[in-house]
Amino acid sequence: MNKLEELKSKKTELLKKLSEPEFLSNKNDFEECSRQLKSLEKDITLLETIERVTKKIKEDEEIISQDSDSDLIALAEEDLKKNKQHLENLLSIQKNREKEEQDPFLMVKSVIIEIRAGTGGEEAALFAQDLFRMYSHYAVKNQWPVKIIHSSKTSLGGIKEIVMEIENKEAFDKLQFEGGVHRVQRIPNTEKSGRLHTSTATVAVLPQIQNIEIKIKPEDIEESFFRSSGPGGQNVQKVETAVRIVHKPTGITVSCQAGRSQLKNREKALEILKNKLWEKDQERINSKTINKRRDQIGHAERSEKIRTYNIPQDRITDHRIKKSWHNIEKILDGNITEMIEALKKEYRPD
Repeated sequence: MNKLEELKSKKTELLKKLSEPEFLSNKNDFEECSRQLKSLEKDITLLETIERVTKKIKEDEEIISQDSDSDLIALAEEDLKKNKQHLENLLSIQKNREKEEQDPFLMVKSVIIEIRAGTGGEEAALFAQDLFRMYSHYAVKNQWPVKIIHSSKTSLGGIKEIVMEIENKEAFDKLQFEGGVHRVQRIPNTEKSGRLHTSTATVAVLPQIQNIEIKIKPEDIEESFFRSSGPGGQNVQKVETAVRIVHKPTGITVSCQAGRSQLKNREKALEILKNKLWEKDQERINSKTINKRRDQIGHAERSEKIRTYNIPQDRITDHRIKKSWHNIEKILDGNITEMIEALKKEYRPD
């Protein structure tokens, strides 16, 4: 069975699935199957066109080598030139599609941003809140949907921990260099002596890849259910719909309280867990894999910083590229395009 026949066979299988009422009732399965079918149809059309153009090239070459009619040969030579150029373009498209299939980061569907308060107590929690506002406002400015997966807040409005999903495949490309320890220097409202305080918060940027092929054994996970919480940690629902999953072999913990349904929260938590396990496996295979979460977060100490936000001096400094910006309030309101482009230019000059 050649490649084209193999693709046509897969298409037949997918069409059969799409005709089953039970399969259609699962929205996620239906959407994934439809996406695969659309991709298959593109590949089938491409291969059929390559076959057709290749056949024309052979016919032209036969006319040129065997026919004695000079006018016919001239037409065949002109047609051959056009078809060879067409085939070259088609093969280039095929190569790019194959590259796309092999590169998982081109299959990113969304990005998970994890923000946690680090050193500095309540001030660190308030800074984590500032970072959440910065990234969520940036997403809104780009018209990217934001979903809160899990959050834990303090009674003063700070954030102990928040996990959000930005549902746009461009978000990872833009935000992938934001991972690490962020440091803030400012005078707290409660500080009567005017002493400058230093606090930290950690940010992890985790791509959500489509079609992650990671098998999780039921015996390897420990699940618990709890009520979704609001500011200060108080329960906001009477039913335990929030889900916490611990992957026992690795110790990775994922919590989700985004939906009203326990089942939906469990599905989302498992999806995030699969992506984290996939990323961990990529780190093992290739130490240069983008977005190594362990390297991003470090131990949340003040010295392990990627960026400092100096409020009294109205200056933000990115220590990786040794570049500074002013107007902190505007930046914390989501106007971070200039910083993002500077980082992309440094790390991806192409």
